[in-house]
Amino acid sequence: MEFSNLEEAWNFWRFYGGKMGLNVRKHYANKSKKDNVITSRRFLCSKQGHRENDKRDHLVIEPRQETRTDCSARMGIILNRSTGKYYVHEFIAEHNHILHYAECTHMLSSQRTITDVQAFEVQLANDSGLTQKNSFDFFSNQAGGRANIGFTQRDQKNYLRSRRQREMAHGEVGFLLYYFQKKTVDDPSFFYAVQLDNLEQVTNIFWADARMRFDYELFGDVITFDTTFATNKEYRPFRVFAGFNQFRGIIIFGAALLYDETIDSFLWLFETFLEAHNLKKPKTMFTDQDAAMTKAIHQVIPETRHGLCTWHLMQNGIKHLGNLMKDGSYFLSYFKKIMFEFENEEKFEVAWKEMLSTFSVEENSWLTSIYKIKEKWAKCYMKTAVTLGMRSTQLSESLNGDLKDYLKSNFDLGSFFKHFERVIDDKRYKELQAEFESREKMPRLRVKSLPLLQQAGSTYTPLIFETF
Repeated sequence: MEFSNLEEAWNFWRFYGGKMGLNVRKHYANKSKKDNVITSRRFLCSKQGHRENDKRDHLVIEPRQETRTDCSARMGIILNRSTGKYYVHEFIAEHNHILHYAECTHMLSSQRTITDVQAFEVQLANDSGLTQKNSFDFFSNQAGGRANIGFTQRDQKNYLRSRRQREMAHGEVGFLLYYFQKKTVDDPSFFYAVQLDNLEQVTNIFWADARMRFDYELFGDVITFDTTFATNKEYRPFRVFAGFNQFRGIIIFGAALLYDETIDSFLWLFETFLEAHNLKKPKTMFTDQDAAMTKAIHQVIPETRHGLCTWHLMQNGIKHLGNLMKDGSYFLSYFKKIMFEFENEEKFEVAWKEMLSTFSVEENSWLTSIYKIKEKWAKCYMKTAVTLGMRSTQLSESLNGDLKDYLKSNFDLGSFFKHFERVIDDKRYKELQAEFESREKMPRLRVKSLPLLQQAGSTYTPLIFETF
């Protein structure tokens, strides 16, 4: 046989190996020193040769399984300089090992390769949030079976891992800087800031894209600063500033990776947040019960009303007073009633004293501490604050659920940022759907003859109109 080039010869040897159930590989090549042209090449069975004995073998508890059998199957080619083609000068078909079934040949390493088109599809599926198993099943159905894909699920996993390693070649800090610089090129209004410690190490990161900054200008009167992921060491220290849009959907005003939770870090974060939003200060801000965060808020935005997240407050109550919630006790429901139902301050004070007396907790230090800051959580005191009906940072719970897996510390930052962008895009598309529905359908008017209702129906969004 003759071949026009080395690639054609190798493709034939691979084809031959696939038909025979033989795993194959390339071997050494002779190259002419004069014109740097390969003059001969040998293609072998992958089982050619054997592993040399290692003096440390006696120390190995579970030695690797042997794969080499000194198989002599091979094909050698030589360049014919007069024609410029390669011809076969050696061919040994005999082998000393069991050949694979035809159904298994697609598993041979020499028969597996991810083409450029397939690599693009693998990356696209990964960027779309599909698990590797689901995307591989999709490729299998598309190709008519796993044997027709051309690569295995392990090849797919290795490709994605290699790609991530290339992206993170300069470490997480290098990736961050590259990612943020690319975002500022694509989006000139993209804002980011990085805080360094005394050793020039990155401690905290904040970012907000153009849409987040625009949304804050419109809806930034009441915000929450969610620190849900701070309670689990398995996750990255992700923080998010969030609020409501005109459809009472969740919108994001900025996000942060806060690795250090000192007062100085919170001061830096809140000052950076204001810088990103042209120094516009919120009227009300809800957070959890954190002393360092509280001090930072009072220093940076003293004009802003600080409210405590009722969900976190209930969790702290369960933590500190769990002994009062056993054996059918109704302490928790009593505490909820005091928090949410009393609009009159005098009635609140009476109910609070009754609770302390009924459950004999007059000396409880936690209850004493939260009573001192009752104006941050009790309804009768918070009714004077602009809240838009917001009382908890848990409004971004759905966002947390969507990001949960990608915030695990064993995930690289590249995967996290890509998934974060997908989640934000999904939230914004839902807002677009709500906008479409509000323009497509007329509001329900119980009394159609009232001009005021008709005017309100054409002005308010459907959800706000229902409340009106």
